Amino acid sequence: MYLIVGLGNPEEEYANTRHNMGFDVINKISKNYNIEVAKTKFEGLYGKGEIEGEKVILLKPQTYMNLSGHAVRKFVDFFKIEPENVVVIFDDIDIEKGQIKIRKLGSGGSHKGMQSVIQMMGTEKIPRIRVGIGSPENKKEMIEYVISKIKKEEKELLEPGIEKAGEAVKTIIKEGLDKAMNKFNSK
Repeated sequence: MYLIVGLGNPEEEYANTRHNMGFDVINKISKNYNIEVAKTKFEGLYGKGEIEGEKVILLKPQTYMNLSGHAVRKFVDFFKIEPENVVVIFDDIDIEKGQIKIRKLGSGGSHKGMQSVIQMMGTEKIPRIRVGIGSPENKKEMIEYVISKIKKEEKELLEPGIEKAGEAVKTIIKEGLDKAMNKFNSK
């Protein structure tokens, strides 16, 4: 069983913002595989289904971004999921719009949501898919940049990253993390 986690902020004011790329990817996977993400448990909105014949849980933590690890930990413990079968998807300012990067392990970098997951799981060995959102010209405007609404023209630039992240999840499940990294990180 895999736990596919999209990081974001649950409040309506954060919908359609760069910081909610993880939620956007979960929504795309949900639609593509007809997995309804509507049940609530352990501070998370989730749905169960199958991708490539493998059981999956799609999860959108309903805590604030910085506390995402609390929901992830509860799901991992309850469903007895190994950390290597947890895939965390989140926005990344260091990757250009429309691109993704997959990693097996490492720190959370500047992303507080991923830092929370690592802290609560007690390991950096958690696969993650980083979805590029680019960065603002003025670094002082970083917070405003990640939580501001996305305009239609920019959404078109971000959409390929959402698509690729969804495909990467399928590849991880079907062919393994290494093959997914080779396929998506080389672009």
